[in-house]
Amino acid sequence: MSDFGYSTIVVSGADAEEFLQGQLTADLQQLDASEPQRSAWCNPKGRVICVMILARQADGYGLTLPTELAEHVVQRLTVFRFRAKVEFNIQAVDMGSAQDLDDLRLDQLRSGMPEICGAQSEQFTPHMLNLDLLGAVSLEKGCYTGQEIIARTHFRGATKRRLHRFESAEPVSPGDKVSEDGRNVGEVVNAIGRDLLAVVPVDKADASLTVGNIALTHIPLDYL
Repeated sequence: MSDFGYSTIVVSGADAEEFLQGQLTADLQQLDASEPQRSAWCNPKGRVICVMILARQADGYGLTLPTELAEHVVQRLTVFRFRAKVEFNIQAVDMGSAQDLDDLRLDQLRSGMPEICGAQSEQFTPHMLNLDLLGAVSLEKGCYTGQEIIARTHFRGATKRRLHRFESAEPVSPGDKVSEDGRNVGEVVNAIGRDLLAVVPVDKADASLTVGNIALTHIPLDYL
């Protein structure tokens, strides 16, 4: 886990707020200057490209996310810039020691806060990752990339899969398939040791689920 890191994409320029308001799932106008919040950036099909911590900064906005996605996200955002006065700058984030970072990530996982890395990018909707329950999705602010599909899912109550916390009898890996009676029903999103978050059907969380031959035990999340 020690090779994992975070970076902050600083988005600055006269049009920074308007630009991000049209891209991110959170409402920047509701962003408290002293309290960062979660947000996501989705593709036009409403699939999450990345999850981030969004914060106001003196020179614009900071989008903190796993380092492995930072360059890719900047490249993709640049495509949408057109004539907007927006600049992107990637900065490394000092998270302290490797143990501090590992402890932070484990605390986030156990609290049901998903992280999206390269292999999970564009695989899940915000609702599948519980981002609507974590205050990371605005349904009132107007149009943003993927908004139409996200709103339709919400108002039709069509969320058939959700992120759940489990403990495994042995360690598993992100991307591993979750099965019931030999049939794949979900996927591991994050895993640290024997703790994991997986997207599974809402009616299967308490079923006899496995990853390969490894048994899973459902650990209810406080917010779900």
